Amino acid sequence: TDTTTVRIGNKITVEDVALGVEETYQVVGSQEADPMHGIISEESPFGKALVGAKEGDTVTVEAPRGSIVYTVTKIER
Repeated sequence: TDTTTVRIGNKITVEDVALGVEETYQVVGSQEADPMHGIISEESPFGKALVGAKEGDTVTVEAPRGSIVYTVTKIER
């Protein structure tokens, strides 16, 4: 199973660069998404930014409060 890049089904650990806080998310199809429980759709702005990223990559997510920069620290199956 490929854990070199973020794909649907992967568990992703990211660090919010500004806050220095790590969070873990699961990337799923849009029907399974539950953002309040860390389960994000690959079609969401956050999911779109993450899919295809590799460990160590930095991604920027456009959020209502402005851009948030994350570093992908771990990709798991």
